[in-house]
Amino acid sequence: MWSNSIGKAFVVTCFGESHGPVVGVTVDGCPAGLSLIVDDIQRALDTRIPQEKDVVSARREPDAVELFSGVFQDHTTGAPLTLHVRNKDVKSSDYDSLKDVVRPGHADYPAKVKYGGFSDYRGGGRLSGRMTAAFVAAGAIAQKLLSTFGVEVLAYTQAIDGVQLENTPSIEAVKKVTYENSMRCPDSFLAEKMHRIVISAKTHGDSVGGVVECTALNLPVGVGEPLFDAIDSELAKILFGIPAVKGVEFGAGFQATRLKGSENNDQYAIKEGKVVTLTNNSGGVLGGMSTGMPLLLRVAFKPPSSIAKEQRTVNVSQMEEAKLGVKGRHDPCIVPKAVPVVQGMVAIGLADLMIRGGMIPRVLKS
Repeated sequence: MWSNSIGKAFVVTCFGESHGPVVGVTVDGCPAGLSLIVDDIQRALDTRIPQEKDVVSARREPDAVELFSGVFQDHTTGAPLTLHVRNKDVKSSDYDSLKDVVRPGHADYPAKVKYGGFSDYRGGGRLSGRMTAAFVAAGAIAQKLLSTFGVEVLAYTQAIDGVQLENTPSIEAVKKVTYENSMRCPDSFLAEKMHRIVISAKTHGDSVGGVVECTALNLPVGVGEPLFDAIDSELAKILFGIPAVKGVEFGAGFQATRLKGSENNDQYAIKEGKVVTLTNNSGGVLGGMSTGMPLLLRVAFKPPSSIAKEQRTVNVSQMEEAKLGVKGRHDPCIVPKAVPVVQGMVAIGLADLMIRGGMIPRVLKS
């Protein structure tokens, strides 16, 4: 009834609920011999929540990761890796009033019907953004594995509520500026405008959405398994597993529909002995395979559903219409939180495809 695993060679299975004891993940298929310590994973988890309290939920989880299996003498053994992150700052009483009254825009209603009323509604349960802690933990392992082969995955906020980067930022700006502000935007000026928009939405009991952009550098040519396990289709499926994702596009994306073929085609050239393209409208993907150019994709996030502004809904136990203004601790915008999540999920998908394609061996040489 639930679908909890992604990947075929690098298999990630997540478990837990928002207000349960833990959220966690098991990674099966990570090659033996990868240098890995708990701090590698903890550093990634520490980036998940912006420190400025005015732009995120008041729920403040320490996100301390525990590693239970799959590592010996600071290297992976080839056995499954199991990680827990304990939930310590839950306030389940906030959800007592939501047991029967479903939140507009949230998964409450279809989950109640599909699972016969047995699904955990507290904090969204299994369908909560809290699950992204598990995604980030698994993504940290994938990123460490990819870095061993020179592949780097970077993500950042591209837009919030219409305020957006006009051009793809430099890699230097992405690395230096992104985590210097609460919006996770590589442009400090735009980050301040985004911040004001988020605070305004929160003040008015509302929320806003936005876009996370992600790039992967130094991918070898040919990552992806056409036709149906193509690099773009596999990554899109994984990214749609992140709560609140409503769209994924690669390269020029929907903008390509407004270009002529002569404008959209990435023309080839040779630079320093390598085949390159003069533009990257394809986003580094052709025929479901990597081209050797930077992978470039964008992920659209809807505004968070739990808002204080009163809206119409129904009480499903009494089958009566009702009104609801959601109380408790909720995010006015999840885009900044989503940046390390997108980065981790893309890394998971790339690690899986590179192992399947024989580009990453099952046992790493020391």
